[in-house]
Amino acid sequence: MRLAFCGNDNASAYNISAGVLRNVCFVDALNLVPHVFLLFITFPILFIGWGSQSSKVQIHHNTWLHFPGHNLRWILTFTLLFVHVCEIAEGIVSDTQMKSRHLHLFLPAIMGFVAATVSIVYYHNIETSNFPKLLLALFLYWIMAFITKTIKLVRYCQDGVPFSQLRFCITGILVILYGLLMAVEINVIRVRRYVFFMNPQKVKPPEDLQDLGVRFLQPFVNLLSKATYWWMNTLIISAHKKPVDLKAIGKLPIAMRALTNYVCLKEAYEEQKNKVANQPNRSPSIWLAMYSAFGRPILLSSTFRYLADLLGFAGPLCISGIVQGFQNTTSHTNTTEKDSSNSYLSSEEFLRNVYVLAVLLFLALILQRTFLQASYYVTTETGINLRGALLAMIYNKILRLSTSNLSMGEMTLGQINNLVAIETNQLMWFLFLCPNLWAMPVQIIMGVILLYNLLGVSALVGAAVIVLLAPIQYFIATKLAEAQKSTLDYSTERLKKTNEILKGIKLLKLYAWEHIFCTSVEETRMKELTSLKTFALHTSLSIFMNAAIPIAAVLATFVTYAYTNDKPLQPAQAFASLSLFHILVTPLFLLSTVVRFAVKAIISVQKLNEFLLSDEIGDDSWRGGDSSVAYESCKKHTGLHTKAINRRQPLRYQLESYEQPTRKLTRPVEIDDVAIKVVTNGYFSWGSGLATLSNINIRIPTGQMTMIVGQVGCGKSSLLLAILGEMQTLEGRVHWSNVNETESSFEASRSRNRYSVAYAAQKPWLLNATVEENIIFGSPFNKQRYKAVTDACSLQPDIDLLPFGDQTEIGERGINLSGGQRQRICVARALYQNTSIVFLDDPFSALDIHLSDHLMQEGILKFLQEDKRTLVLVTHKLQYLPHADWIIAMKDGMVLREGTLKDIQTNDIELYEHWKTLMNRQDQELEKDMEADQTTLERKTLRRAMYPRESKSQLEDEDEEEEEEEDEDDNMSTVLRLRTKMPWKTCWRYLTSGGFFLLFLMIFSKLLKHSVIVAIDYWLATWTSMDNSKEFRNADDDKTYHVAVFSILSGAGIVLCLITSLTVEWMGLTAAKNLHHNLLNKIILGPIRFFDTTPLGLILNRFSADTNIIDQHIPPTLESLTRSTLLCLSAIGMISYATPWFLVALVPLGIAFYFIQKYFRVASKDLQELDDSTQLPLLCHFSETAEGLTTIRAFRHEARFKQRMLELTDTNNIAYLFLSAANRWLEVRTDYLGACIVLTAAVTSITEGLNSGFVGLGLLYALTITNYLNWVVRNLADLEVQMGAVKKVHSFLNMESENYDGYLDPSQVPKDWPQEGEIKIENLCVRYENNLKPVLKHVKAYIKPGQKVGICGRTGSGKSSLSLAFFRMVDIFDGRIVIDGIDISKLPLQTLRSRLSIILQDPILFSGSIRFNLDPECKCTDDRLWEALEIAQLKNMVKSLPGGLDAMVTEGGENFSVGQRQLFCLARAFVRKSSILIMDEATASIDMATENILQKVVMTAFADRTVVTIAHRVHTILTADLVIVMKRGNILEYDTPENLLSQEDGIFASFVRADM
Repeated sequence: MRLAFCGNDNASAYNISAGVLRNVCFVDALNLVPHVFLLFITFPILFIGWGSQSSKVQIHHNTWLHFPGHNLRWILTFTLLFVHVCEIAEGIVSDTQMKSRHLHLFLPAIMGFVAATVSIVYYHNIETSNFPKLLLALFLYWIMAFITKTIKLVRYCQDGVPFSQLRFCITGILVILYGLLMAVEINVIRVRRYVFFMNPQKVKPPEDLQDLGVRFLQPFVNLLSKATYWWMNTLIISAHKKPVDLKAIGKLPIAMRALTNYVCLKEAYEEQKNKVANQPNRSPSIWLAMYSAFGRPILLSSTFRYLADLLGFAGPLCISGIVQGFQNTTSHTNTTEKDSSNSYLSSEEFLRNVYVLAVLLFLALILQRTFLQASYYVTTETGINLRGALLAMIYNKILRLSTSNLSMGEMTLGQINNLVAIETNQLMWFLFLCPNLWAMPVQIIMGVILLYNLLGVSALVGAAVIVLLAPIQYFIATKLAEAQKSTLDYSTERLKKTNEILKGIKLLKLYAWEHIFCTSVEETRMKELTSLKTFALHTSLSIFMNAAIPIAAVLATFVTYAYTNDKPLQPAQAFASLSLFHILVTPLFLLSTVVRFAVKAIISVQKLNEFLLSDEIGDDSWRGGDSSVAYESCKKHTGLHTKAINRRQPLRYQLESYEQPTRKLTRPVEIDDVAIKVVTNGYFSWGSGLATLSNINIRIPTGQMTMIVGQVGCGKSSLLLAILGEMQTLEGRVHWSNVNETESSFEASRSRNRYSVAYAAQKPWLLNATVEENIIFGSPFNKQRYKAVTDACSLQPDIDLLPFGDQTEIGERGINLSGGQRQRICVARALYQNTSIVFLDDPFSALDIHLSDHLMQEGILKFLQEDKRTLVLVTHKLQYLPHADWIIAMKDGMVLREGTLKDIQTNDIELYEHWKTLMNRQDQELEKDMEADQTTLERKTLRRAMYPRESKSQLEDEDEEEEEEEDEDDNMSTVLRLRTKMPWKTCWRYLTSGGFFLLFLMIFSKLLKHSVIVAIDYWLATWTSMDNSKEFRNADDDKTYHVAVFSILSGAGIVLCLITSLTVEWMGLTAAKNLHHNLLNKIILGPIRFFDTTPLGLILNRFSADTNIIDQHIPPTLESLTRSTLLCLSAIGMISYATPWFLVALVPLGIAFYFIQKYFRVASKDLQELDDSTQLPLLCHFSETAEGLTTIRAFRHEARFKQRMLELTDTNNIAYLFLSAANRWLEVRTDYLGACIVLTAAVTSITEGLNSGFVGLGLLYALTITNYLNWVVRNLADLEVQMGAVKKVHSFLNMESENYDGYLDPSQVPKDWPQEGEIKIENLCVRYENNLKPVLKHVKAYIKPGQKVGICGRTGSGKSSLSLAFFRMVDIFDGRIVIDGIDISKLPLQTLRSRLSIILQDPILFSGSIRFNLDPECKCTDDRLWEALEIAQLKNMVKSLPGGLDAMVTEGGENFSVGQRQLFCLARAFVRKSSILIMDEATASIDMATENILQKVVMTAFADRTVVTIAHRVHTILTADLVIVMKRGNILEYDTPENLLSQEDGIFASFVRADM
């Protein structure tokens, strides 16, 4: 058959006698002209690429879209391409019905398709290179194409072609499209004026694109890239080479920043507030505010969703069409050949063509998936924007919360943290699921209508099954939420207990109580596991319902159909309805989730509204500057410049009315020193309406030191807060005077901070930042000043101990400092700030005497007074009163006296005498206290926490991968391999920790279930196909047989669904149980060195976050992963069985899929980690702010903190945005792959198919693949991240334990050993770990029974190590200790430690009753306990408590003072009647009175026992029988104290002299 353009079967084809335009063929040829013209013009331009060089605007990203009508053009071009595809198809189908080839039917259409593609490519290149003049070529093309198509349309009209003919429709549509494109082009000329006009319009790219930091390009790229996330490729591929970090993802575009959205939402909310302003009982609606701020994108997303859902129904319809067509073609194969004169196809004929349907199905799938992903993306973006706005709103509110609200407990920190961590996320998730609310009903109604059309009444039976079972889903979902909540409660309790164990681990080991506490954690864990069991049960039920309901519905439907209809079931009906059931089930299940989230969202909004309407701090006149001003300046600069706003307005005029005489009281020289603050008849309250402070009239002189003194609880701190405006003013006024500008040389630099107050609160408040940042607190860094401040607060020695000096992070994520160190940092912060006013609230409370003196002399008297700064000091240390310029004495919320010390001496002798006696007493203490006890102690604990760095390194190689990445010389390939490798080893460890039997059961039941499900569909295919081929001989027997087998298979499938979902959850539970049990036991038995070197937070993380992942997240992920993988595999198997040719097409698709998942997994893991790691600082920042409100407000640093919050929110949001964009990237790609699979399956089965049943089966399975492919990858990526938790837990399980078994059996040790308490230390050498230097070298000593021994020496001389050696807490590698004739290294640890007593330096109490704290083993009688308490002088106090011995001790013993806690420890040691007591610096943290009690008790109650005291105040061991002086692990002096004192040049003598 020869080819000819007009066909060679018709002689009149080239005849133009009726006029040129009457010849169909010629008109078609004319249509070729514009297309060829465009190709000729554009190809050289595209290939030479000279357009791209002459870019006018230098811009970083080549994605700048600035021609008007941009999106419309893309949409029109895509429509054009689709219509061209239809035209080509129509031409080819018409051509097949001709006797010879008629190229003119489809060649122009093909050229049109090519030209349209080229036009959009060309347009894109011109737009990005910004060269609009070249658009003229396109303009000409649209005009020519429009004209030629119009000629064709007119020609058809003249011929009277009916409208029902497809070719006429297509031509009409093309005319319209070309016309519209022409209009778009004209519009570009009109707006941009690049031609025909004199002055072309100048354009500037948007701010985001000029900023190199913005890497999130979704809003700026063209439509195709938007739909397919093409711009993400660079990021996802680069993740392979090096991990994605915050730099790689850049900044948020302006429109998505928290500030932008906050302003939107705030305005909307204010509008709502104004609406209900005059209706007192109505609160403003956050819902409406959210709708007016974010309504448009939600509507857009819902539109996309509707389009996607409607396109989703193309699947079942096409299946039915294809199977029907396939059936018809196989039954009668003769096709009639038509004459060329009648070469028009009607639309129906066209749509009956099977191949056309296959292509249509492919296109519909691609469109549906694109719309669906677009809908998801828009909701995600809106949800993120909403969350950012809400966080900013909450934060602003926190900064203005009234302090009384926080202190009176109306708003706890916990509530605020929940708002931030939970409620905002609930709302965000609700927004994600929001479009489902209105899309689902439409989907369900459409589905049911289509089913009814296919199957009639029996379809309604199946739909009824689904609808009736859906409420059960909802019920299960609510139960799930309940179970989760109770699990959470138990795990919180378990964590609290674990935390206590870890904090007091040293004590537990020394007293051999590990097992008691371990069992208590295990008990809580068992409760947690029980509620986890219900959780798992409901989860598996929900999974089971998901899998079983469609099977049940299909069973009901087909059985009903078989018995109610005379006609046998056709394959077309069967498979189309199956596919519809699959579509129907999804919304019904999601519905339960969405309803649950909607309920949660409503509750969250209520909570939010309550919070946003709660009391704010009063805006006094001097608090003039409004926060919104500060916000504006935030946009441009950091928060510093906002201080220039005059916050506290000068009220100088009011000062004139004061009676002059009072001012004469101060030194007469400085009359012009106006008091900075004066309070007139102030009455202040903490919000209860009762005045805490009453009748206050005070003045604070400028540039001098004012001291406020008084007893505990008389309102000193409240007075400071009242002046700062934190309290509610019932009456009176606080005035701030204006400082004269000329006051000092500092003034110029200081003026901007004049109205801020440097305030150090009583309870130290630190930021999660470096030490340096905590001290500077946002001021510019000045080295000299910084050094002066750290020296004044004697922080240098502490800073030297930190691993990174003052760059060490402190706070929640870093090293925890002791109370004194925290307090000194806070004081340093107040001193460093450049403010004219400093408030110090009891800065000496946690400091020992040396530091207090040093701080007073260097910091306050020297540093502050030199600067002439006004200082208000609250203190209990009366010995500093002589330094004060002005004194305010308070009592019971009133001012008792005010004036200089001289005034008080003359006017109130009684008070003065009282002070004097107190001062003397404090001075005596001063003399006793001379060794810098507490500080050295704190530094020692700090050093202990920090310096065991060597062994820390071993822990940090948890993740081998990370380590390999860090080696510079490591070649790239291994790193790459590691980053792309799944952690199979860890997965195997996890699976086997659930037990092999369960593992086998799970795998077996999974495989069986999927085989049965495939069998059901296979049976359906054979049943429907057979009915066609056979005559109706024994239809009834046949029917019964088929229905029976079908029902049995379905029943088996349903049962297996239940079994598999249960086994997976059961296995997960067992694994979780075993892993936690092993972890707890391993850690509790670990050597003490491990706890010294591993940060507590790290260990706790294993018990909290990681355990939670293992408990609740891995099982469902595993279930979902296995299910979707097996579904995909069974689908591929089924299609290949139906049409083996499909396997050939599968190879390239498989390769593509492999690379997509490989790249995605790596990027996803990094982005997931970024999202997690950026969330923590955000939450921390919120809780920090809430805790340090008064400080932030006193310093006037609100703007800086807001700025920080916005930065943190944006960082977290950009990570989350990229994560969701990466998910979209993956889903679009796997969905397109799925569509290709459907296309290949359809085409191969049509050409090669066995019978119509199997064609339907193949298509049905191909459609399910598209749903499950992306789940396979997503679950793989999730599992990879979650397996990290298992890996971390395993890294602890490989740790060495202490050796608990001795050489002797516990029964061989005498019951009452050690009876005498005789201790022989022979040549003892001790080290902390076998790779470290020895801390004790060849120590020899002999202690007689009942002797009182004192051990002293400087810090680090090995005193404490010696005490630990008695308990074998350290490694004794040479020599031995013999107690009462038994070598302790031969004893089991439990026995040894339970027979000795020790009192530690830090008193540790556990939460529980007093009885539990004294005797956790419950061995002793009450009398014995009371006796111990009496000896420790605690009996009366305990008697007065409610419950006596059963009175509760809060966590850490916070409800007792430090001294009382120490006495409890003494009582605890006494309860254990052991003949050897070791006191390790037990008097370090207590006052003199308690210490005297202790000394007395040791002398009387322990008279017959051997007591070894490790002393840091030498005078405590002067009464001992024997003194040992140690230095650097050696014994230097060893004798009675009298003999040692007589040696003038001895070390002990020098110690005692220093202590005197």
